[in-house]
Amino acid sequence: MPKRQKKTIARNRSAHHAYFIDETFEAGLVLTGTEVRSLRERGCQITDSFCQVRGGEVWLVGVHMHPYSNGSIWNVDPDRRRKLLLHKRQIRYLSQKLQAKGLALVPLELYFDESNRVKLAIGLGRGKKLYDKRQDMAQRQAQRDIQRALKERSRG
Repeated sequence: MPKRQKKTIARNRSAHHAYFIDETFEAGLVLTGTEVRSLRERGCQITDSFCQVRGGEVWLVGVHMHPYSNGSIWNVDPDRRRKLLLHKRQIRYLSQKLQAKGLALVPLELYFDESNRVKLAIGLGRGKKLYDKRQDMAQRQAQRDIQRALKERSRG
């Protein structure tokens, strides 16, 4: 039986625009059954969310998971804080890194892994300045121009 591919639920596209991502980690989430069914049904929104370390635990704050359509009374608050599952050594490492100024834990991607478990890719990121963002946009535009020119040259 072939292994399944990971299935992306939500991606934080603005994270790479606003942060330099130094390291990435994979974390599990503590969810209820209706939340998992809701993710299969509709997905969620993680663009304005962030992670924080409190009391030796990592929490995901600001994620909106739509209520499950057939959940009735079993649906929980769609905007509640959710606990992330990481190894104790990773949590200690992250909390030490977050003491440094300008670092943040940013959710990058929410997905179902090969075993159909919900996972979250989080990144340890440094905030970009405005001139860094402009430089990145200029590089992307230059790459587009190069690709366009190569395409034109191969046609004619």
